[in-house]
Amino acid sequence: MFRQEDLENIAESGAYQSIEQTIIVAAQWLKLGIETVGALIICLGVILAIYQLTVHFIREQSSNFNHVRLTLGKYLVLALEFQVGADILSTAIAPSWEQIGKLGAIALIRTVLNYFLTRELIEEQKREAAAQTPNDRQPEIRNET
Repeated sequence: MFRQEDLENIAESGAYQSIEQTIIVAAQWLKLGIETVGALIICLGVILAIYQLTVHFIREQSSNFNHVRLTLGKYLVLALEFQVGADILSTAIAPSWEQIGKLGAIALIRTVLNYFLTRELIEEQKREAAAQTPNDRQPEIRNET
């Protein structure tokens, strides 16, 4: 075990501050990487949604864009999860209460957006599944006596 004197010497030395700076820089790079992954997921979702929308117009289907909305929404929800993760990481290295407050507000906004977007996606998926199920077909009921 370290003695109290040893710990105080380490804390006062430049080694401690150097290690702390290294950890902060590594966390900032990790945060940047996570945010980049989130941005790439959004780009991928937008590209896929544009492709589906283009195919939709070429085939001259009805004006129901639910499938395109669901696709884009799924990618946005996933990207928001990454962004919130990056925000949480940012709070670990934020040096001031003001920055922590700003990060908290951003994380709260993203979390609320994610919640409502997820709720809307679930409702839309239920509606789409109900629209694809034939209404005239009744479920088979067995009487096992």
